[in-house]
Amino acid sequence: MPSRQDQLLDAAIEVLGTGGPRNLTHRAVDARAGLPAGSASNHFRTREALLSGIVTRLVELDRVDWQGLAATVRPRDAEELAGALADFVRYATGPGRHRTLARYALGLEAAVRPALQTELRRGQEVIVGWGVVWLRDLGSTDPARDTRLVMDHLDGTMLHQLSMPVADFDPRPGIRAVLAGVLGR
Repeated sequence: MPSRQDQLLDAAIEVLGTGGPRNLTHRAVDARAGLPAGSASNHFRTREALLSGIVTRLVELDRVDWQGLAATVRPRDAEELAGALADFVRYATGPGRHRTLARYALGLEAAVRPALQTELRRGQEVIVGWGVVWLRDLGSTDPARDTRLVMDHLDGTMLHQLSMPVADFDPRPGIRAVLAGVLGR
């Protein structure tokens, strides 16, 4: 069972990801968590503290998700990797939509609140580490650079699908193309 703090942060992620930054208030978090008024402010006295807590929680949740993906995905070729990444993109823009939207909102907050950048970068580096292994095993000559290129493509693809949804969304062709480019195929 999650701690009270994790309950509040999970609720805050939902508020941020479904209602945007303007709706992120201590009161809205309390209501979403189903906890008494004042609960969120007792744990996170300021908006800065709440945002910092959300970043830390998102990084933790992402790490767990990617760790699970890395444990089950052992791509033997670029096509298998494209399939796994396409499944992730579909999840992130479907059932995981609120978390993805919250992550993008936090990215924009980090542009004006540099204190958030360190934790966001730390989380990104963990994910890059798994991508480096996959791309190195598939023959990349510069797996760190190539992983960042693939991640940038995934981020852009997800952002476009979230902001301008396409009914027959299929991220696989674009992912294939990027993988072919970075793997020289």
